[in-house]
Amino acid sequence: MKHQMPLAARMRPETLEEFVGQQHIIGPNRLLYRAIKGDRLSSVIFYGPPGTGKTTLARIISNETQYSFVQLNAVTAGVKEIREAASEAQNLLLNPKGKVILFFDEIHRLNKSQQDVLLPYVEDGTIILIGATTENPYFEVNKALLSRSTIFRFEPLQDADILLLLDRALKDEEKGLGKYSIKLERDAADYIAKISDGDARVALNALELAFLTTQPNEEGTIVIDLETARECIQQKTLKYDKDGDNHYDITSAFIKSMRNYMEPDAVLYWLARMIESGEKPEFIARRIIICAAEDVGLANPAALQVAVAAAQAVERVGWPESRIILAEAALMVACSPKSNACYIGIDKALEDVRREKTGQVPIHLRDTHYKGAREMGHGKGYKYSHDYPMARAVQQYLPDGFENRRYYFPKDSGHEAKIKQRLEQIRAMKE
Repeated sequence: MKHQMPLAARMRPETLEEFVGQQHIIGPNRLLYRAIKGDRLSSVIFYGPPGTGKTTLARIISNETQYSFVQLNAVTAGVKEIREAASEAQNLLLNPKGKVILFFDEIHRLNKSQQDVLLPYVEDGTIILIGATTENPYFEVNKALLSRSTIFRFEPLQDADILLLLDRALKDEEKGLGKYSIKLERDAADYIAKISDGDARVALNALELAFLTTQPNEEGTIVIDLETARECIQQKTLKYDKDGDNHYDITSAFIKSMRNYMEPDAVLYWLARMIESGEKPEFIARRIIICAAEDVGLANPAALQVAVAAAQAVERVGWPESRIILAEAALMVACSPKSNACYIGIDKALEDVRREKTGQVPIHLRDTHYKGAREMGHGKGYKYSHDYPMARAVQQYLPDGFENRRYYFPKDSGHEAKIKQRLEQIRAMKE
């Protein structure tokens, strides 16, 4: 019975006009909106976090379309079910249009053989595929299926969207809680909207739990206050898949925040997101080391030392104390002057090594210790650096043809500014 279903299931929108959120893809006059309204849908994949409307939109399509609509779950369906759906589509007596819309929930769980069976039917149009997934389809779905599908990314719902759904559930007498006297206080509603983190299902489940566990007051009204809301939705679940794009996006935000000079607050926020989501401290430490070398460089050589020390320390300490060590190292990198001159320099040198004619080691720099080396003139004319002021002997150090190549261009940043000043003086003397 429908009234026995959870509130979140009962309150699913049934028309495009009722659908909440995702206006960037389903708003009026958008491509997907026009395709659904015109019943001209081609294969699509809905990709996004839980509770954002992927399955709901698929069910709305089932109401809007004139084609046969089949729903399968990738966890329970096998090759047999896929072939049966295709057979139904090709039976012109039962299905005159010769096509069927196949909705696959959790499509990322389809194995290779299932995807291979599905592909030819999608390719010839027998099956119009709608896939729903919380995982990045570029990681989980084979390229052949992706190339024949349009991917629509669903974003977490806005707080205003969640508040609208809560209000709708409180007023709807048929599917929602409208026949009961319920007062959801504003601060409680705001809390549910915020902590649900854009997931409509989480918000409606919290509302239903609050309704079921709160006794009416003397006037017979169920009052859901902030304390009750906090009890019903105590801690949000962070969306962070270590193998998916959310992992890469958050890591990228962390690194780019460290790269920017003096952005410590953002660095600590993204670090906290990774820690709270269960990321391994060794992974975070490696990212800090890379950033210290790539983005700080010689502007503050101590940053790399601190980053390496932090990596060694977290191996010995573990959580929760490692949070302090990682924060210290990340802030050291974030608050250091920046220079990518080392990074640019080594890559430029590598490019020359890979693309240019191989340069020979000047004979005066060649090793003299192996047999026959001195007889061949190796080391002849070499000037020992410590015999000269500041340990600088003027002689050729690059191969012939590379004498005037420049790879390292220090910046006016931190310690490297001193290096730049001295290097410019020396280079000017040589020229």
